[in-house]
Amino acid sequence: MSDALGSKVIVNGVNPKHIAIIMDGNGRWAQKRMMPRIMGHHAGVKAVRKIVEYCAKEHIEVLSLFAFSSENWRRPKDEVSLLMELFMSTLQSQVDKLDKNNIRLRIIGDKSAFPEKLQDKISAAEAQTANNTGLTLVIAANYGGRWDIAQAVQNIVAGIKTGAIAEQAINEELIDQYLVTADLPEPDLFIRSGGEERVSNFLLWQLAYTEFFFTDVLWPDFDQAMMQRAIDSFKGRQRRFGHTGEQIIDKRML
Repeated sequence: MSDALGSKVIVNGVNPKHIAIIMDGNGRWAQKRMMPRIMGHHAGVKAVRKIVEYCAKEHIEVLSLFAFSSENWRRPKDEVSLLMELFMSTLQSQVDKLDKNNIRLRIIGDKSAFPEKLQDKISAAEAQTANNTGLTLVIAANYGGRWDIAQAVQNIVAGIKTGAIAEQAINEELIDQYLVTADLPEPDLFIRSGGEERVSNFLLWQLAYTEFFFTDVLWPDFDQAMMQRAIDSFKGRQRRFGHTGEQIIDKRML
């Protein structure tokens, strides 16, 4: 592969370790079919199952899905209530299957805002799958990137007050350690379905060097073929991380 100047370009060529997805378009999918919006969310859950199966089969290490943002509380109360019920029922019905397939479940976000019964279900599901060694499935629920950074700062400040952290020790690596994704690799590939092209307060810190893929396909119609298309797009890119293309080529040729 060559660039416009004729010089050789070495592309990435490997699968991403961590894929992060904003699953947009459930409501519009339902409205196009003259259905209640909640039916789109049910269809979206079916799409999630297919994508999880695909990522497990392709040995993706981490799949992070933005299920419910901290801003989604602004939606109509009836829709929020139905989403909570769907979240609860999906946890109950899928955790055994995840466990059987060696998938580890992680829920990130401010879980304290959820009903106590849902919090208990989340804790039980995470505990049941904690020792699994296959795909890590991260569900971001009541999550916001700004909230994540703010809670990291709050915990660092608390550590400074107790003397556990020195002010001089504050750097990017320290902040990383206090984010809710501290034990996970940063996303390599970010996907958003539904036609919008923004990150919507998802993993703001973690997406600094992530490759983006946007599609007009609504989430319930996002299938394994579309997932492969996104991965192929990622594999065809040159990831520089601040270096020049020539430096990447030289490094690969050593």
